[in-house]
Amino acid sequence: MDAQDRLSQILTLARDRGRVDVSSLAPELGVAPETVRRDLAALVSRGLLRRVHGGAIPAESAAFETDAGYRAQANVAQKRRIAAASARLLEGAESVFIDEGFTPLLVAEELSLLGRLVVVTASLPAALALTNDPHATVLVLGGRMRGRTSATVDHWALRMLGEMWIDVAFLGANGISRDRGVTTPDPAVAAMKQEAVRRSRRRILIGDHTKFGMISLCRFAELGDFGTVVTDTGLSAREASRYEALGPRVIRV
Repeated sequence: MDAQDRLSQILTLARDRGRVDVSSLAPELGVAPETVRRDLAALVSRGLLRRVHGGAIPAESAAFETDAGYRAQANVAQKRRIAAASARLLEGAESVFIDEGFTPLLVAEELSLLGRLVVVTASLPAALALTNDPHATVLVLGGRMRGRTSATVDHWALRMLGEMWIDVAFLGANGISRDRGVTTPDPAVAAMKQEAVRRSRRRILIGDHTKFGMISLCRFAELGDFGTVVTDTGLSAREASRYEALGPRVIRV
């Protein structure tokens, strides 16, 4: 197997498994661990993988987006802390927007404990999480449903959202970059997020530390569009201060 074929196989394995490790790749590919480390470095330099301790995880891009099953298993403890801290930022809000994605779903579950709210969402899982809450009025935005996230997009959903003014929006992202802004791979999803930014009085960006420094295809907001960013302590205090210099308060939990 030549180097290019090996790089292609490593990328495929990372996307299939959600993570690859040097210790398992070396015997699987029949090469030395040093060779695997060089290959991972090459894929990281191309923006296709992200290095983690002992291996690498796939970077989301225009051609690849992790599915709901993977998101529901990765960094779950951190995401639950982020969701709980985010829900505490309601500050008397009566209407909220809940984005698609696993961490926003966890926010919806936290909101079910916090009293009377009008919740607007394109996410069917988020809406279902609030089904049995007698204090929540849930408005589901209709449109084409994306199977990957079970959330609606396109002009029907945009038109409904465009007729609302919302107190607080909880928004996720695939990439959070100081230079390139807040991004996501799918243009239809980016349009929904952009409209939520426009229609909300306060915006809270939620995401675990793996999203920082990453860049996806479609920018939907700048860091300065958010009053608060909630993440975990995997983002260092020094790095958090660099993001705060762009406008938002960064909360690490």
